[in-house]
Amino acid sequence: MFAEERYNRIATLVASEGRVTVAQLAARFNITKETVRRDLALLEKDGLLRRVHGGAVPAASASTSELSLTSREGRNQAEKARIAKAALGMVPAEGSIVLDGGTTAGYLAGLLAQEAVDQLLIITHSVPVAHTLIGSSLQVEFIGGRVRSLTSVCVGSGTVARYSGFRPDVVFIGTNGVHPEFGLSTPDPEEASVKAAIVQSARRVVVLADASKLDAQTLVGFAGLTEIDALITDVQPEPALARALADADVELVIA
Repeated sequence: MFAEERYNRIATLVASEGRVTVAQLAARFNITKETVRRDLALLEKDGLLRRVHGGAVPAASASTSELSLTSREGRNQAEKARIAKAALGMVPAEGSIVLDGGTTAGYLAGLLAQEAVDQLLIITHSVPVAHTLIGSSLQVEFIGGRVRSLTSVCVGSGTVARYSGFRPDVVFIGTNGVHPEFGLSTPDPEEASVKAAIVQSARRVVVLADASKLDAQTLVGFAGLTEIDALITDVQPEPALARALADADVELVIA
């Protein structure tokens, strides 16, 4: 393969997958990691991507960049469906759970809506998740507030206060980044406040994050790795993150 063709394919991969690692690219194109790093440096110079620790993300992926819920629905669908199916096995037969916003939580809500589990209470501040669950046999507690249009979840001090008054058995939470030092993060401060309240309220915290979120950092941290109990993802994390998860005693599930 000519270098120019490889550059184009790498740029396309970054745009479609949201994040690629040096190791993945080296294996995919059968080239050395040093060659990958040179390729990424050239592509960054051309404005086609942005290098991050261990790999690259799209050029627009600044710490405050965030795709709308509609845009994210078309990305990594098969991977998110596998993560949701694995998460279903962690849902208790009775008691209470929290479902965060996001596309992967939406897949899990769809699976739960098909289950005949009338002893389970689902708490959510996500408008799409609540809509999916309405009409099922499940009990649903909707936490209101100001709806953030980009992600269709409720935010604000009232939302935070409501979650602070709960003690759910399990929470299933999404994140824009899972980083060995920075922990879990999201671009928006108000969403970060809600997510932090959810994490603090829970007896057990399960993170749902596809490969594009691993090793990523966005603007606002809302939980450290020591505050979570399990991470469900679709690829084996890079060594540094894998070690950090193990040190924090986080159960790792590869869907």
